[in-house]
Formats: sequence, C-alpha cells, structure tokens
Amino acid sequence: MKFRTLFGAAIGLALSASTAMADVTVKWLHLETDPVTLTAWDEIIKQFEAAHPGVKVQTQFLENEAFKAKLPTLLQSKDAPHIFFSWAGGVLKAQAETGAIKDLTAEMQADGGKWEKSYNPASVAGLTFEDKVWAVPYKMGTVSFFYNKELFKKAGIDADKIQTWDDFLAAVKTLKDAGIVPIAGGGGEKWPLHFYWSYLAMRNGGKEAFDTAKANGGDGFKAEPFVKAGEQLKALGALEPFQPGYLGTKWPQALGAFADGKAAMILGFEATEKNQANQAADGKGLASDNLGRFAFPIVAGGAGKVTDTLGGLNAWVISKDAPKEAVEFAAFLTNVENERLQAERGIMIPVTIGAEDGVKDPLVAESAKQLAASTWHQNFLDQDLGPAVGRVVNDVSVEIVSGQMSPEDAAQQIQDAWELEQ
Repeated sequence: MKFRTLFGAAIGLALSASTAMADVTVKWLHLETDPVTLTAWDEIIKQFEAAHPGVKVQTQFLENEAFKAKLPTLLQSKDAPHIFFSWAGGVLKAQAETGAIKDLTAEMQADGGKWEKSYNPASVAGLTFEDKVWAVPYKMGTVSFFYNKELFKKAGIDADKIQTWDDFLAAVKTLKDAGIVPIAGGGGEKWPLHFYWSYLAMRNGGKEAFDTAKANGGDGFKAEPFVKAGEQLKALGALEPFQPGYLGTKWPQALGAFADGKAAMILGFEATEKNQANQAADGKGLASDNLGRFAFPIVAGGAGKVTDTLGGLNAWVISKDAPKEAVEFAAFLTNVENERLQAERGIMIPVTIGAEDGVKDPLVAESAKQLAASTWHQNFLDQDLGPAVGRVVNDVSVEIVSGQMSPEDAAQQIQDAWELEQ
C-alpha cells in the first residue's frame, strides 16, 4: 500500500485484517495502545462489518507524538484516514480551518437532530464552531477534588458542606490546624496547579467571560474574572496548603503522597482512585471506602455554576473525502450500546446519553453523573487556547500560588500570549 510505503517505516503504521475483498474500506487512524480498548474495538468492528456486507474497517495506528506530527501531512494526501482521533478546542478548530475535514452538521441534525441529541449536549457544544459540528463525540473527563475520609474526620470536616471557595479555604485552615497537610500538589510539572486558576476563572466569569476573551472582546483575559481568579489562587497559596517541596514535585509523586495518607486532598482526574493506587508505596493506596469526591466549589457572586465542568473532550473526526460508511461507523462506534460496552470495561466515561450506567466504579460514576448534567464543559486550556497559551497559564498559575507574581501581571501575560497566537 502507498500508505505503508510512504509512512510505514517512519511512523510505525499497524493495519488490521486484509481488505482485498472489500467493496468499501474505512480507514480508521487512532493512537490507542491499551489492549482492553483494542479488544473492545475489534468486537465492535466485527459487529459493524457483519451488518454491512462489503465494508471493511481498517485500523491504522500511530504513536501519540508521531500522530500529531504526521496528521497534517496525511490529511492533505490521498492516503488521508477516513476517521481519526482528535481533541476538542483549538486543535479541532485548526483542523476545520484547513478544509480537510467534514462538516457533520447536516448528518447530526437530520431527522429532527436525532443523532446530535443522542450525545451529552456539552460534548456536542465543545465540538461546534460557528454553528457547525465538526466531530463525533467520543469521551469526556472532568477534574474534581478527591479526599481522604479518615483525615477529614480527624479534622472534623464535612465534605458535603464545602460548597463555596470560602468554605474550601476554611477547610484548608482547619486541616492545617489539625496538623494535616491539606493538599498534595504537583508544582514540578506546573500543569497540575493550573487546574486551580482554570476552575476559578470559570467560576468567576462563566462561559460568557471565556467566549468574550476568545473573541477578543472587552479586556480579554485581563478582564475582572481572570484577575479575580488570580487573587483567589494567591489567597490559597498564602495558606501554604501543599506538602513541603511541592514546587519540585511531579504528578506521580503528588498522587503517591495522597495515596500514602500524607495529604488530605488532591485535585485530579476522574481516574484518580486507580492512579493513586498505582503510585502508592504499598501498591494499594487508599481503600475505596476511604476515598471521597466533590466538585470544585463555586465562587460567591460568580457567574459560573457548580455544574460547569473542566476536563478532556475527545472525538472522532471524519476527513472530507471519506465514504459515507465512515460516518456510519463513527455513529455505530458511539451508539449507546457500544459506549456502554466501553464504559463497562473501564475504558472511558461515555458521552452518549444512557450509556453512563455502564460505569461501574462508584467514584468514576460520580464523575460520569456530573458530566451528564454539565451545563458547560470547558476543555483543558492547552487544548482550547492552544499549547503556547496553555504553557503560559501553567507558568503563571505556579507563580501566583507561590507568591512570585501578581494576579494582574498573570492576566496580562495570558492576554499577551493569546494575542500572539491570533
């Protein structure tokens, strides 16, 4: 195959079963290596092919960095994949602007919008630009607080009463007074601390503030909600809530500190229960019945809602010249039965309405429930605003919380980075 000849040696292309007898071949490019996921996908492919005689789905694999490097070239070639993995936000928007991918609006909105309405509305919104849907939702994730129930009990804290940012700061003070490190922080990689600034900006300004800033309206990222987010993050930093040496601590080490009971809380991904166990000194970590979870609190008087979520949003994109069978397969892959199947096997939190009952882990199910009710899902800022702006957000978040930068200067730096990208 030309595809193999042109790119195979350089990027490690892996193909599925022979397609010599196929009338239509759907080329599906992904970057997945997890054997559990791949096994589930093989089952789904077999079902689809059985229901569509003459159609073969050919899987093609690229490692993550090779995928990012080679995809733009592939999309402009006659060997372009028909379906490929993508991230929401700026990455998808840039792909749409090349003209190399298919506008799915007509298909999504056909038959009274039946296909579009099968997904979590926040997931579709995150894949929509200028009222056009550019990808098929696949999975979502959200960042939230996880806590050690025994340490909370020792300090006399009721997690259910942490509703506002002021409540959260009070809990941090109470934990410190009890001689307990409040939060495991991973400042060494910076991005774990940017979650605080991102969420605070969301809680202060809501979706409107982000939309205005991205549209270059008003004061952009220098507007009051973003400065206020910095002020609130500075107030947290002044309490010295993290473990000693947190500025040099990487994320796995932060998870390990939480898993070993050396900190009461961590702000992390939906898979934190599993991830902390993997990083624990004893290989087990905190027991399930000792782990609790709560959403990032609201800011009193802020425009954001507790149901606004921050996290990942991934999708399947269809290239512009793909056969109609590629669209049909993407719809089949993400229908309620197949999203439930993947959820049951612990692969992801589904975006298809009704599939969330496939999530078996109680804490992950809480995240799934929160996402199902999401009023606005903000994709990670390094995806939504682009990696260059995302790096600045990461940098200034650490500078603010460590007392080395003012909230105003931080907002200015983010705005400057944003303007450079325009």
